[in-house]
Amino acid sequence: MKLLLDTHVLLWSWLEPKRLHVNAARALEDPSNELWFSPISAWEILILVEKGRVVPGCGEESAPKWLCRLLDETPVRELPLDLETAVRSRAIPLAHQDPADRFLAAAAEAHDFVLLTADARLLACPSIRRMSCETGETWEAF
Repeated sequence: MKLLLDTHVLLWSWLEPKRLHVNAARALEDPSNELWFSPISAWEILILVEKGRVVPGCGEESAPKWLCRLLDETPVRELPLDLETAVRSRAIPLAHQDPADRFLAAAAEAHDFVLLTADARLLACPSIRRMSCETGETWEAF
């Protein structure tokens, strides 16, 4: 299974792994699953650090270097931003306009990924395959 990790799933897997449901943790640890992240998540994490909502615990290391190091140490692949995702981000059936959520949902839809998230708004998106990191439940796209 190809899993696209929502921003908070990346953060929780690094900083608070106990927040992940046992089924979600198993999915992350299963070597047969491919783990992917979007550069949108890197952008969002750096914004959270700037706002003080995420404390990286990186000591003397800058937040961007900390982020790059963690991504290098985690078995995740980078999903490039592409035109198809950008175009779909405007048509994806989400009830809100959060750009990061729209890009993540559109990327999952465009590339047939399962979006691993705890965000109820993303879990309600009918056009993508999704898995709750809080319950482990999975839904197919309509």
